Amino acid sequence: MTELATMDFHPRPQAGEAKPWAFPAPERGALDNGLTVLRCHRPGQQVVAVEVLLDAPLEAEPEGLDGVATIMARAFSEGTDKHSAEEFAAELERCGATLDAHADHPGVRLSLEVPASRLPKGLGLIADALRAPAFADSEVERLVRNRLDEIPHELANPSRRAAKELSKELFPASSRMSRPRQGTEETVAGIDSPAVRAFYEKHVRPATATVVVVGDLTGVDLDALLGDTLGAWTGSPGRPRPAPPVVADDTGRVVIVDRPGAVQTQLLIGRVGPDRHDRVWPAQVLGTYCLGGTLTSRLDRVLREEKGYTYGVRSFGQVLRSAPDGSGAAMLAISGSVDTPHTGPALDDLWKVLRTLAAEGLTDAERDVAVQNLVGVAPLKYETAAAVASTLADQVEQHLPDHYQADLYRQLAATGTVEATAAVVSAFPVDRLVTVLVGDAAQIKAPVEALGIGEVTVVTAE
Repeated sequence: MTELATMDFHPRPQAGEAKPWAFPAPERGALDNGLTVLRCHRPGQQVVAVEVLLDAPLEAEPEGLDGVATIMARAFSEGTDKHSAEEFAAELERCGATLDAHADHPGVRLSLEVPASRLPKGLGLIADALRAPAFADSEVERLVRNRLDEIPHELANPSRRAAKELSKELFPASSRMSRPRQGTEETVAGIDSPAVRAFYEKHVRPATATVVVVGDLTGVDLDALLGDTLGAWTGSPGRPRPAPPVVADDTGRVVIVDRPGAVQTQLLIGRVGPDRHDRVWPAQVLGTYCLGGTLTSRLDRVLREEKGYTYGVRSFGQVLRSAPDGSGAAMLAISGSVDTPHTGPALDDLWKVLRTLAAEGLTDAERDVAVQNLVGVAPLKYETAAAVASTLADQVEQHLPDHYQADLYRQLAATGTVEATAAVVSAFPVDRLVTVLVGDAAQIKAPVEALGIGEVTVVTAE
């Protein structure tokens, strides 16, 4: 008889005692040139993240030159007074660093990640880019051509096309928020090197900028290092630009962007609501997550699991511009796609979800799951220096106190079901939502009109 082999299993590891966690608080300082400095020592984070925020908002772009902030942001890494574009890229690669930049409504942001051992070199490169960018004619022309090549692809993307149309619908034509962040074919085509340099000279200066440095700073004399690099950047004193209030029209209506033959309809339903300075924000975050923040949220449970209309529908709040005086705003939206024949039924069920939410409210179980998902996983979300630096930069950009994120998690944990329900019902009122549908108008217009959720208009896709 063959003896059966036996195996000895190691005992299963047991979870340790949970340690208290809070979002890290930065230390504040300033350089002699007026540059504000936020630093956060994160032991063990050997890749240091650096964020530089410039007070060059999109609404500051000259009339007819929408997109010049984006071209300037991209041109920062295309050569300086010390290096050509190719040499600058090679220097970044030699020190294992990455440098990205983008422009948005609040301003322009540069993001650097570099090994802690190469931090001096990385800071030197980003300082050179800010202090003396080349803005060479040939490089700007190439960036403009690249941007012009991107635009048709964006317009062909249903989700991007829906976002463009929603902004156009919500905001008055005079508002920069009504137009594409990175410009149109007409405006981008008019951008050249002198226009980029003029925008740079008017809006980019250390006195109105902030740098955030996060990572393992053991043995690093950061004051001296910043003084030798970003401290060499000079500019006029300047003052932060006053931002105009956000004005929007959320009268309930439907816009169909016609795509004949489309087999799916892209949905984007939105309005403008309060930003992070409003007391309702924590409850709004929690309620919005319960509505459509994950696969187990209410919208997915109905539209995906029960009806099979979609692979997923999400609700979210995205800050457009934030201000302590109440002039800021966030985009509150529901986004997803459904197959064309079920566009009408899907929208009908979506509105039923919203009406049921208003009539019956969220459940305690939904609230508890949302708190666990939002608060319980926060330590994992902020394991990297880049994640911490990005959130600190968001706080600066949105004029929030340094302890805001830590406070937010405590507020989320303390928010009750009734508060979350009231906030999400207020965020998504059934009669104050602008609905954009990118799809086949011939198939979806009549079913959508029958729902009575607002006047239906059809526009032609570019």
